[in-house]
Amino acid sequence: MKAVRTDRELECPEIDAGLRARGVELVTLPDGIPEADLIAAVADADLLLMCYTPVTAAVIANAPKLKGIVKYGVGIDAIDIPAAIERGIPVVNVPEYAEETVAEGAFALMIALARRMPQIGRAMAAEGWIWPEQRWLGRDIAGATLGLVGAGKIGRSMARMAGQGFRACVLGYDPSLDAATMVAAGIEKVDNLHAMLRQCDFISLHCVLNAATRGLIGRAELACLKPSAVLVNVSRGALIDEQALVEAILAGRLGGVGLDVYSVEPLAKAGHMLSPLFGRDDVILFPHLTFFTVEAMRRLSEDTLARCFEILEGSPVQVRSHDPRLRAQRQNVVFA
Repeated sequence: MKAVRTDRELECPEIDAGLRARGVELVTLPDGIPEADLIAAVADADLLLMCYTPVTAAVIANAPKLKGIVKYGVGIDAIDIPAAIERGIPVVNVPEYAEETVAEGAFALMIALARRMPQIGRAMAAEGWIWPEQRWLGRDIAGATLGLVGAGKIGRSMARMAGQGFRACVLGYDPSLDAATMVAAGIEKVDNLHAMLRQCDFISLHCVLNAATRGLIGRAELACLKPSAVLVNVSRGALIDEQALVEAILAGRLGGVGLDVYSVEPLAKAGHMLSPLFGRDDVILFPHLTFFTVEAMRRLSEDTLARCFEILEGSPVQVRSHDPRLRAQRQNVVFA
């Protein structure tokens, strides 16, 4: 049996060792591999594991032995799922391994910006000590208003940390959830996104990326925010109109921005839409690593290997995600 794992820059030693221990020939490929090279690699593959690399209809069509596609992570936007369904090739992700972990990462970005940690850290490194001048003045989370755009599991974890943990007022915009569900999670439901944004001191994005949410935070939404507001995104980069975001930051219309995800990854200090944000005191650019902890990677490895072995053994693969794109599958899957 042969497995191909793309995006080898994301080191997954437990996954690689687990597959090889089962006698699987494993080929690892770099991020950004051309489609033609990926097609050549999967021509005789039984299993394809991917994280960021696009798995197109052409890749799927040229893999006659392929028994399954495993996203070792959550987002499935880069996989042509209709093409896989047409071939009867199951697609599965690992949706639950880092829910708390990513929420912790979002909270860390928020509090770091609130307390001006990036610029204070740089000043200490340069000067050895600083005094409490106005430019270092931070802000409390307690008593502030946090707005959540999306109140799924990660969003609800964020609400618990901010509300129960720090006594913030938590508002939420999520058309897919009823008010009772959100209230039970400590979130006051707001039906109008613009109305919510106008009230917020902090905004954190936690919704899925689809046709309805792409560019959800654009110029009009950014214009609703207070000049002191802090915006955090650990969900999907394309939820934000990034050009509009850059313009707002450079014009001083936001209090701070913490990003872990981008519409085009990896970032670059030059030639990228977000390149002008490098080195700014009011911006934290994190390299899509809020999921990357010892505990989360252990869970990811265990669940990924479990799904791989189900596919290689010919058993129906367990789909735990409630994403309708994965729930549309009818062959070689079982829903948890």
